[in-house]
Amino acid sequence: MNAGKGRDSARGAGDRDLGVRLKTAHKRTLSSQRWLERQLNDPFVARAKRDGYRSRAAYKLLEIDEKHRLLKHGQRIVDLGAAPGGWSQIAARKVGSGKGAGAVAAIDLLEIEPIAGVDFIALDFMDEAAPDRLKAMIGGPADGVMSDMAANTTGHKKTDHLRIIGLAEAALDFARETLAPGGFFLVKLFQGGDTVHLVNDLKRDFATVRHIKPEASRADSSELYVLATGFRGGATR
Repeated sequence: MNAGKGRDSARGAGDRDLGVRLKTAHKRTLSSQRWLERQLNDPFVARAKRDGYRSRAAYKLLEIDEKHRLLKHGQRIVDLGAAPGGWSQIAARKVGSGKGAGAVAAIDLLEIEPIAGVDFIALDFMDEAAPDRLKAMIGGPADGVMSDMAANTTGHKKTDHLRIIGLAEAALDFARETLAPGGFFLVKLFQGGDTVHLVNDLKRDFATVRHIKPEASRADSSELYVLATGFRGGATR
């Protein structure tokens, strides 16, 4: 299980016109061929490169934050599944951690290039040592926990769905232990029956729970984000 990279990287995609088709599929599988063509034809990939973001997923968080005003100066934020760093970039800029205010702690199996204001660790979030490491990095109760983690796919739809739910549940357990009262939890899910149980758990712990499908999410993707705000538990600072 990969408790890590959950976002499409913008690096290497270039700034290309729509409608690009690869001329050769030599040594590529059909699925990788389709993925590469989709990347080359994705306007958010090109836009991310122009704007200096690590991934197209940065626009998902920007859209969610613009509507719900989650990220504020001086906050402590945890980014789970951070690679290649698009969400961490946004969080660091919004909370001011690159200028000595707030803090952003991030984790992923994959290494990322350093980001000003982001304390990053390359480690599987499912490692038993990960939660305590992140708590030490953030330096106190968190104001927000964000999870864009994705599990390695097996090709078996039910198994893959259970894996993503397992990651989301682990992220929620961490959020319960880490969030300050009033904090928020943002998590990626995929549409399916077991999602309902997780959402019901969130409704017990948070004042408001919303389903969000950002514009930057691909139309053919079953991914959705669940945003829970107003955490009812938590430790004081």
